[in-house]
Amino acid sequence: MSRIASTFARLASQGRKALIPYVTAGDPAPDTTVELLHALVAAGADMLELGVPFSDPMADGPVIQRANERALAHGVSLHRVLEWARSFRAGDAETPLVLMGYANPIERFGVDAFVRECVRAGVDGVLVVDYPPEEAAAFAQQLQAVAIDPIFLLAPTSTPERMAQVDRMAAGYVYYVSLKGVTGAAHLDPAEVARRVQDLRRHVHQPLAVGFGIRDAAGAAAVAGCADAVIIGSRIIELMEQQPAQRAVEVAGAFLRGVRQAMDQASAASHPPMSA
Repeated sequence: MSRIASTFARLASQGRKALIPYVTAGDPAPDTTVELLHALVAAGADMLELGVPFSDPMADGPVIQRANERALAHGVSLHRVLEWARSFRAGDAETPLVLMGYANPIERFGVDAFVRECVRAGVDGVLVVDYPPEEAAAFAQQLQAVAIDPIFLLAPTSTPERMAQVDRMAAGYVYYVSLKGVTGAAHLDPAEVARRVQDLRRHVHQPLAVGFGIRDAAGAAAVAGCADAVIIGSRIIELMEQQPAQRAVEVAGAFLRGVRQAMDQASAASHPPMSA
């Protein structure tokens, strides 16, 4: 069983939902990336999504675009991201780590070399935004052959046919984009998300992680009521960029700790202990 699958199984046995923060590698500064990952785990993260900086992101809103620009200005490359992943894994043998990014850096690196280095770094999953299922079958198979989970996106506009196709190809979890828009949008409707997740479960048997538009503890707790995992990225990055660099890790951890607490309180309220 993969680290991702075992984490979902453990949380399900506890009546809890996964909290998955996203941060961009190299932001706010290259020398804080590994420290930031460990701090997020200490604050309650169950899994981590680490973004690979890219100059032309298509799904990311302005907050994550700025993070990409800052990381690229620091000279952050896919090679360095993989080095940081390996360094994180050396200090944490349990927390699943997912790389999230775009096709161009992987194609330039070389797909075979990328997969090989992901294994060496202890990466557990890979999500490539612009590898649609129609074009990613061989890549997904290559990842699964070395026990790395290929993760795919679904959106409010996804058809039942696309849902079933993604379910056949994906492993680990499926990332449901909760709104029509880019990351960081502020118009999340938890009731609509719950309705859509219910629809998705008719076609998708992988765990469902919901992201885009979740900006606070209350929103995370509401989404956790229907999803298997909550993904938060833009708000963490936004909070860090509003602080002096030396406080960024502390601020990110404090925010995530509040989200974790709200999610656990909501889970406890919906699954009260049985009386003797």
